[in-house]
Parts: sequence; structure tokens; C-alpha cells
Amino acid sequence: MNGKKTILVTGSTDGIGKQTALELAEMGHRVFIHGRNKRKCESAIEYIINQVPDADLGYFISDFASLDEVRSMAEKINSEIETLDVLINNAGIYMKKRELSKDGYEMTFAVNHLAPFLLTNLILELIKKSDDGRIINVSSIASQRAVLDFDDLQAENNFDGYSAYALSKLANILFTYELAERLDDTNVTVNCLHPGVISTKLLHVGFGMGGGSLKEGAETSVYLASSPEAKNYTGKYFLSKKTVPTSSVTYDKDARKKLWEISEKLVNLN
Repeated sequence: MNGKKTILVTGSTDGIGKQTALELAEMGHRVFIHGRNKRKCESAIEYIINQVPDADLGYFISDFASLDEVRSMAEKINSEIETLDVLINNAGIYMKKRELSKDGYEMTFAVNHLAPFLLTNLILELIKKSDDGRIINVSSIASQRAVLDFDDLQAENNFDGYSAYALSKLANILFTYELAERLDDTNVTVNCLHPGVISTKLLHVGFGMGGGSLKEGAETSVYLASSPEAKNYTGKYFLSKKTVPTSSVTYDKDARKKLWEISEKLVNLN
């Protein structure tokens, strides 16, 4: 990846996202932070500038629990940025009890899947303007234990925090593979990854445990965003900067297409 790139990292006011933004800023790229409110974004920018005084930074605000806010953020991005080279869909939550988003969807599914699905589609033309456009979706190894039940994507029948999280992370992979196929004849690549079991707020809340360092957690995202060889991959899932296979359902083209069509309807994407 030659020269300075313009990169947006969602969910980058703490954890892996903030570390990813920091490392990309250290490399000299122009980095846009995303967070739920101004205070969090400004705090993340201050944190990065303390370590990279000449960092080229900006931020966008949106609560991913509201599709209207995602739309507003996409409008702002489209009007303020000329070209977006890299989109890292990193934002994610883990819910212990079933709550609904502002649009009436199960919160985990709404924030972890529907929000990035909508955002990516709304700013896709901007990414296509890049001669090396990259979309990177942060998934999880939890996806391997997900059950894909198209009749209960909102966990109305039976909610379990882990199952909802696993399903949302499986959706990230299905979305990645389907989008990669749809963009096959463009210069945009689409890949996803498992960051590792990393000490983040999400890990503590969801699993009550610690893990590896944030630097380890950011490693694969940074690699996919910045390394020249990553340009040669699309529609792949990475772990520790290497491609690895995913669960069998992710290779089911009908399942991928069906999830895409359902998602389009849920976010009202024309």
C-alpha cells in the first residue's frame, strides 16, 4: 500500500479500534475515528496525538443502535471526504440481556451487523474511488458456534448473549463473502478477521476474562489495511495475518444471499 491512505475505523474510541487507529496514524495515514459521542471521539484523538503529535485525524459521531444516525454519519462522510481508501468495521457490542435498538431490532444484531452493513453500502461509492479500496470486517472465532436461524435472527424465541454475539459475528463473515463476490470486478477488496482473544471491555463484559494485548488485537486489522500483499486477497477470513477457513454455512451462497436480502429490507436500503 503506497503512500498516505484515508482510513475510517469504526468503534475506535477504545479497545482494539483505538489501538488500530493509533498504529495506522503512526504509519502516517489519515485516520478518522468513530464513536458514539463527541467526548469519546475527542478523548481518543487526544490519546493518539499525545503519541503521534503530527497525526492527521478527524472523527465522525454515530450511535450504531440507530440506523438514522448511521445514515447521517454516511451523509457526512460522503460530503466531507473525497476518497476513502480503507473502511475498518470494528465497532461491536456484547449484550447480556435482550434489548432493542432504536429501530426495534435485537441490539447485538443491530449494532454488530445491520449498522456496518448499512454504513458500508452507503459509502461504497466513495471507497470505489480509491485505486486500492479495502473493506475490513472484524468478526470473531465465536462465529463458529453460531446457529443461523433465518426465522429467529432477532432472538425473539430464545435470547442468549453468547448466541446473539456469535450470530452477529457469523453475519459479518457472510456479509464479507457476499460483498467480495459483488465487488469482484472492482478495485475494492473485502476481508474479515478474528482479532484473537484480547483484553477488551467486550471480553470482560461478555466472557468475564482477560486475554492478549491490544497490540495483538490490532495486528491483523493493521496488516489488512496497510500491507501491500493484502491487496491480493478478497473474500477471505484472517487469523494472525493468515487466511483460515470458516464454518461450512459461510460457504453456502444461498444463505449469504438470503442474509443480504433480509438485511437490505431491515435497513430499508433501496
